[in-house]
Formats: sequence, structure tokens, C-alpha cells
Amino acid sequence: MGDERELLRRTAELAADFVESLDERSVWPRATVDELRDALGGPLPDDASAPLDVVESLARAADPGIVGMQSGRYFGFVIGGSLPAALAADWLAATWDQNAGLVVGGPAAAVVEEVVGDWLKELLRLPRTASFALVTGCQMAHTTCLAAARHDVLSRSGWNVEHDGLTGAPPIRVLAGAKRHATIDRSLRLLGLGAGRTVEIPADDQGRMRVDALRAALGESSGPAGSAPTIICAQVGEVNTGSVDPMSEIVELAGEADAWLHVDGAFGLWAAASPALRDLVAGVEHADSWATDAHKWLNVPYDCGIAFVANPESHRAAMAVQAEYLVQDRHAARDQMDWTPEFSRRARGFAVYAALRSLGRAGVAELVESSCARAKEFADAIARLPECEVLNEVVLNQVLFRLSDDATTGEVLAAVQAEGEAWMSGTRWDDRAAIRLSVSNWRTSPADVGRTVASFERALNARSAASGYAT
Repeated sequence: MGDERELLRRTAELAADFVESLDERSVWPRATVDELRDALGGPLPDDASAPLDVVESLARAADPGIVGMQSGRYFGFVIGGSLPAALAADWLAATWDQNAGLVVGGPAAAVVEEVVGDWLKELLRLPRTASFALVTGCQMAHTTCLAAARHDVLSRSGWNVEHDGLTGAPPIRVLAGAKRHATIDRSLRLLGLGAGRTVEIPADDQGRMRVDALRAALGESSGPAGSAPTIICAQVGEVNTGSVDPMSEIVELAGEADAWLHVDGAFGLWAAASPALRDLVAGVEHADSWATDAHKWLNVPYDCGIAFVANPESHRAAMAVQAEYLVQDRHAARDQMDWTPEFSRRARGFAVYAALRSLGRAGVAELVESSCARAKEFADAIARLPECEVLNEVVLNQVLFRLSDDATTGEVLAAVQAEGEAWMSGTRWDDRAAIRLSVSNWRTSPADVGRTVASFERALNARSAASGYAT
């Protein structure tokens, strides 16, 4: 036991060293993929190694290839950091190693999930009667919700998709915005609904679904096809601009069409937790299902997505499974596997519980609001640099901007990424190169924003100097 305690103690030291290095270390890795292969690879060892030696060696070899996603200057892909309490609880979850699929596999894990489900619904202002599931990420949250939607709309047409499959089933009509996230299409593929069959609804210049176009598309179903099972996919938080679909109007149209309304709220749904921002998502509570991530704005360690479904019966019908050897008791706590696509699964609820307990309602609101404030600070500062144009209304935590042309945009972004002071990704908007910055980390400070803007200024100055020299 002494050796095991020493191993865990040393591992904690290595973890603390990494966290304490975040302010100074390069956000982007210092090693190439080939260098990492050389350091980490080689033939499979024949003989055993001491665990402490393995961990020391792994930490030393992997460190140059670790992306500083925990840094307050990592702005890529809407990725949050890890709150201290959530990080520590996640360590305990790994130590306890509960299989959080059945109550019998870990009663504490099951009860914690029940608690956080109720807390999350209250925090996000969703119906208290809704069901929920903790899954790997928003991809699987969409899949879970849309499986429930598939069950619901087909059962209303007299079809049992869980028993009979999709062959011969009434065709399901799916309508989604032109700026929907790619994971919506992937979920439709996984569920056999076909991404290519989606009716794409045009979006405005901020990426919001156009209500007039949705109304027209629904109207095209009038007559014999008007009763076709229908699913509408709306979005709160477009991944480039942060824009929010006009939810109240979409809810009304969905009701008129007797359609299931699913909401992609991967990060934008968290605006509901903020008294200052919740008007942006007004009406979202009247949808039929919602998908979001805790590893984005709640800042728990990867991975943790969340699915919510207003009709628990449809949710459970789409997901539940039984086998003779399983020990299930519907009158005890909630068997998690009845609500998720997974049998065996990590006890994600512990980290979510710790995050919510450590922040409280006010802390979650402050985290969301401060992220949005930092995004606006960045947008204001970057717009003052020569050649920089901010393209979006900064309503949440996303900033979309570009420079004078595609070549300049790409070169300046590459220079900032290579410097390592900060990192964010490129994108395409209106068929032109652009840069997208997402503020989702509890660590991000005004100083981090200033350091990032200064990196862009250095890149622009270097490019100007090189151009001047060349002429």
C-alpha cells in the first residue's frame, strides 16, 4: 500500500505542476507528432515496469505534446477548462471506478446523477418533469434526444420503430437551419434518418434560422403529406457567431405543425442560467428535447454531455434495455442505462455534482456572464487593429472576425498559433476565411484577453514589416 500511496502522491504533484505552469507555458504543443511518436512509441515491452517509473516517463514524454486547453488563453472549439472541485471529483470518480450503468453497480453514482439532473433542470429553467441523461458529449446528447423524437413521432403514426426498425416506416421529415452544427447531421445518420434528407432552412447573416423560411417549408407539407412525422432542429448558440434562433416563434410553428422540436444548446443553453442573458433564449423551455455540454460552460473535465427530454416515456422507450442477468429495480434509484445509449459508462455525475456545489447558482451565472464580457472585450480590442473586422453581433461568448483578405487572415492566424501565446481556430464564413474565438474557460481574465490581442498585433506588425522590406 505504501508504494500505491507514493504513486498517487507523485501523480498529484505532476498534475499540480501542470496546472501551475498554465500561465507561462505555450498554449500550443512544442513537439511535433513525429517527435511524440519517437518519445512515446517503440516495441511493446516484454517485461513489467514499476508503476511510478511508468507515470514519470509518461508525463515527461507526453508533456511537450499537451495542448493547453486548461489555459485561460485557449479559445478554440468552445472548450471549457476544469474547475478545481470538478477536477478533484473526477480523480475520485476514476479511483472509485464505478460502472454507472445500473444502481447495483454504484448506488452513490446513481443518486448523484439523480441530484444533478434535478439541479441542472432548475438551473437551465427546463421542465422539472423532463428526463435526462449524462452522455459523452453533445453528439450523443443529440443522438439520445433524436432517438426519443424518432420514437415519439413514429408511435403517433402507429409504428414501433424499436421493434420493427425503419424499413417500411412512415418517412420522417427533418427540418434544420443552414448553420446547424455537423453533429446534428451525424446523429441523423446514426439513427438511420439520413443527413441528406434534411430540409435545410435558410439562415440570416448571423446564422439564425429564418422563421419565414421555416413557415414556408412547413407549409409545403400541407395536404396528404401534412401528417408526415416531423422533427425540427433549432439552435441556441451558433458555433461561429453565438447567435440564437428565434425560439418563441419556432416553438409556435412547431406546435402548429404537431412537430417534435429539438434544441441544440451545446453552449448557448447555459445563457438560461444567467438573469442577465436568459432573455436571449426565451421560449426554449417549451421545446421537446434539449442537448448541451457540461464540459463546455460548466467547466467539468472531458467528457460530459447532457440530454433532456420533455416526454420521459418517449425517452425511456427509445433507450431502455433489459436482460435476464441484469439486476434492475425500477422502484429503487434510477438505472442510468435506461436513459443513455451506453451499458458500461463512467460515473460522470460526480464531477458535475462538484462543479455545481462549488459554484452554486450565482457562480454559474457569473461564469457565463464573465465569459461573455471577455468576448466583448476581445471584440472591441481586435476591431481597433488595422485590417481587422468583427463579423458578428457578440451576444454570447463567440467572436468571429477576419482581416483584409483570406491570405492575410490565414497568415496572421498561423503566426499567432505558432507563437503559442494563445490559440483559436480558423473557419469559413460567407465563403471567406475567418477566425473564431470562443471564451468558455473560468480562468480567462482581462489580462488573457490583452495578451491575445497583443499577439495579433505582433503578427500584423511582423507581416507589415516583411511586406515593407520586400518592396
